[in-house]
Amino acid sequence: MAVLVAVIVLVVVVVITGMGIVTSLGAGKDENWSKLTAGQSGIRTITRFPTDGLKTRIAGCVDFVAAEPFSAPLLSEKLAELAVDEAIVQSGIGSPGRFPGPLFLGVAPVEIEWPQRVELAAAAGANGNATYDDMLRAAATGRFKAHHERFQFASVADHLAARFGTQGMPISLSTACATGASAIQLGVEAIRRGETDAALCVGTDGSVNTESLVRFQLLSALTTANDPPEEAAKPFSKNRDGFVMAEGAGALVLESYESAKARGAKILGVVEGCGELSDSFHRTRTSPDGKPIIGCMNQAIADAGLTIADIDYINAHGTSTPENDKMECLGVTAVFGERAGQVPMSSNKSMVGHTLSAAGAVEAVFTALTLSSQRIPPTINYQIPDPAIPLDVVPNVARDAKLSHALSNSFGFGGQNVTLVMGLEPA
Repeated sequence: MAVLVAVIVLVVVVVITGMGIVTSLGAGKDENWSKLTAGQSGIRTITRFPTDGLKTRIAGCVDFVAAEPFSAPLLSEKLAELAVDEAIVQSGIGSPGRFPGPLFLGVAPVEIEWPQRVELAAAAGANGNATYDDMLRAAATGRFKAHHERFQFASVADHLAARFGTQGMPISLSTACATGASAIQLGVEAIRRGETDAALCVGTDGSVNTESLVRFQLLSALTTANDPPEEAAKPFSKNRDGFVMAEGAGALVLESYESAKARGAKILGVVEGCGELSDSFHRTRTSPDGKPIIGCMNQAIADAGLTIADIDYINAHGTSTPENDKMECLGVTAVFGERAGQVPMSSNKSMVGHTLSAAGAVEAVFTALTLSSQRIPPTINYQIPDPAIPLDVVPNVARDAKLSHALSNSFGFGGQNVTLVMGLEPA
């Protein structure tokens, strides 16, 4: 006798109940959104350190947040704290100092920077011939111990977890420019698996320093259009010549729909789908056929249970490098076919710069705000169209639109790619 077994698959809807953001435009959603939709730029001439001899002398620095003595991990932590504070207050979740879920933190790879290496080398002695091991030993003792701990990869997550009382072991991750989006994907997956009802997902980066600037210059990745700074980032324009380094942080409080409704939380949006695909084609370039870009967009749309006809807007990765913008156009064209030129797509990086490890989270916040406000921020500095990129990039001026679902693309070095699908509260 045949036995029929009915399998009921419960789809866990993951919603956003709190958001926080800090960029070169300012601190908080209100200031960032008003300036972003007004087409203002936060990119300025660097004043934090001397730029003599550097080809690039501009960045989207967050100089209004003090991190003295300056270090990338310390600034990254302070930026994250501001974003998380805003997100948790908006969500109204938990109790002060106790977040009822895990922390997923996207943060830049951390190592001891050159100013601190010089200091440690002097402390290590060895007549000026200190090895890295000598410096590590010096860093583990006396007044250098706390300083050394600051430069450990997991230190930012540990400090955030202690301050906000997140549950379980905090997760730090780094997937290049897709890092912030990867943190959100991990939170979505944890909630979907039923491991938690809530997750705190953060991307942060405070890496604008001499060493980082030189490294990206050596890769020929940065613009050299220093004057005027606010016109340097030109995504999708024919005369684009590289990205602008920037700092910032984005934080999202994610919850299951059932949990959020049960506690009466206001739902700000839905993370409907996630797609991830990578390749090993090159350390900085993506595969010429665009396969990983195409694949992660298709995966995200399928994961959301949607089709290309449902997507109303694309928050582009849009770095303003010749290679990235060309490949993103190839990917969008391959995925959307005849609709490619009809779906509006804009790049926030034209105004805030490229926040690197924070970019995926920062742009997820902007994508959610785009949906909730029904207003698309522009791609500024679009004066010379590139005929090889025949897409609607929402040039220079924000646009009102009817929006239900949006993609947020994050494509990183090493072929690390993540696409998020975001939408409005389910009916």
